[in-house]
Amino acid sequence: MAEITQRDGSWSYDEGRIRIVPGAKAHPVRQVLGEVVVPLVAVAGVTFERDRKGGRLRLRLRDGACPVLRAAEGRLPEGADPYRLMVEAGREDLAEYFVAEVRQALLLEQVPEGPVERFLLPGPSLPVSGGGGDGTAAFDGHEVRLTWSWKAKEAKTSGGPVTLPLTSLTGVTWVPAQGLENGHLRLLTRSGGGKAVAPEHDPHALDLWGLSKKEHTAVLVAAAVLVALAARGEPERSPGALDEAEAPLELPPTPAPQAAADDPDALLRRLRELGELHREGVLTDEEFSLAKQAVLRRL
Repeated sequence: MAEITQRDGSWSYDEGRIRIVPGAKAHPVRQVLGEVVVPLVAVAGVTFERDRKGGRLRLRLRDGACPVLRAAEGRLPEGADPYRLMVEAGREDLAEYFVAEVRQALLLEQVPEGPVERFLLPGPSLPVSGGGGDGTAAFDGHEVRLTWSWKAKEAKTSGGPVTLPLTSLTGVTWVPAQGLENGHLRLLTRSGGGKAVAPEHDPHALDLWGLSKKEHTAVLVAAAVLVALAARGEPERSPGALDEAEAPLELPPTPAPQAAADDPDALLRRLRELGELHREGVLTDEEFSLAKQAVLRRL
């Protein structure tokens, strides 16, 4: 058995399984996800990257094995990655021993590195909830319930909470807020809604503003929905693969964060949006001041 315990969490390997437990102050995504048990057959590799303060353990999973990574599509922030462990100075040798043990097991079991055709991890425990911005999403395995905050647009609050049975869903997408662009959690339905609307006005979507780390927990709802759809044999759908009836829901590509940061027009638009949110009471004085200063520094 190999084990390493740090403030960031603990990893242990024994009998073909890697057990990952987040630390008490880990990112909200890792906290909500909780303990993760990774079967060796889902592992593509493991590395330890040294630095002046210790280093990082990284577990690389086979493509398609983890529903959380599938839902995130490479967009998880560094601290939210459940397969990364910060290693403190003085514990580097222990981390390297852990890597050696797992690599030896992968070699002995001849685990391939290639993609898999089904999820090898169960995903978040149910019920699971997450989100922020203009509302929260909860999934119990049978239906997704979207509940709006007082900050949501009238197009959403006027209709009250939205309940979407799993049988009405064909897919889900999650995109975090990046640079000056809001993110979203969007539920894709068989009907498609018939309208091309922005997430802030779409009653089947959360509009994520990037003002809190907790907003990233919406990815766990997306992951749980993907697991449930796969269990039903529902072919996975994404905005790039919708049929003609659902095509209006396809979103334009999100501009790269750096390109947006260099665009003065985009910065000015963001300032106007922040001012509007502040006047409407959505942002507190402190939140408005911090957000405004962040934008002004880019001008």
